[in-house]
Amino acid sequence: MSDNKTDNRDPYKAVWVSHSSMGDFLKCPRLYYLHNVYKNDAGRKVAIVSPYMSLGVAVHNTVENLANFKSEDRMKRDLMKDYEDNWQKVSGQIGGFKSEEEEAEFKERGKRMIQRVIDNPNFLTKKTIKFPPVASNGGKVDMLPHYYLNDTENIILCGKVDWIEYVEDVDGLRVIDFKTGKNEEKEDSLQLPIYQLLLHNLQKRKVIGAQYWYLDMSDTPVDVELPSLDDAYDKVYKVAKSVFEARESEAYECPKGEAGCIHCRPYEAILRGEAKYLGKGEYKQDLYTV
Repeated sequence: MSDNKTDNRDPYKAVWVSHSSMGDFLKCPRLYYLHNVYKNDAGRKVAIVSPYMSLGVAVHNTVENLANFKSEDRMKRDLMKDYEDNWQKVSGQIGGFKSEEEEAEFKERGKRMIQRVIDNPNFLTKKTIKFPPVASNGGKVDMLPHYYLNDTENIILCGKVDWIEYVEDVDGLRVIDFKTGKNEEKEDSLQLPIYQLLLHNLQKRKVIGAQYWYLDMSDTPVDVELPSLDDAYDKVYKVAKSVFEARESEAYECPKGEAGCIHCRPYEAILRGEAKYLGKGEYKQDLYTV
């Protein structure tokens, strides 16, 4: 497994991979290109927003923000007010909602998730840790947690963990990921192996477990078995290497051919001028709905 050797690397010239970008690539290389590589005439990337995405953003931001407070103070917060504040950032067309009725339905669904958190705080009142700041060669520390996945290739693995519980009696860490969708995560998901690798390479404590909390379905999180570190690395690196090779050769063909697939066709609609422009997003990308 690769060591974290970044001193002589330039992160601005590297190929960055994450759970979301590699997920795009596995669905369709053309989708990966249009969402992660392509820039329009204004020099900005493009993204499609949807009610499901906006719901997830509002709920995640509300719950994850609790880690910024002392454990004994977290559940003293007015989480419903925090949720209302976060919802305002995705309200209306910018959140991909096509009507007030549709928005109200999704907003109410999010409220039920937040109420579930209030009623069942579980691990949220326990100690947490955060990743140490990760600086670039230029000294900036506002970058996503990341490390070089391979010593000889310019591939960086990055990611942001929803919640890291500190298990004091064994001086270990438990990774928790919040889920706002109606479907359970697939067994072959790269998400937890990525988190496992990031934690192993960016701090010293051992990862002793992982959980998913399906906020739309369950009052308690469920345990998930983690692979060995070697298996996690092999699994993640295999996909990351494919992304690297695709970028090197600029080969991003859709497996369905020129007609495209359900994953890349919405982004092709942006290029054809058939998608509705919504404005600029938080990360300075142009947002659309189709």
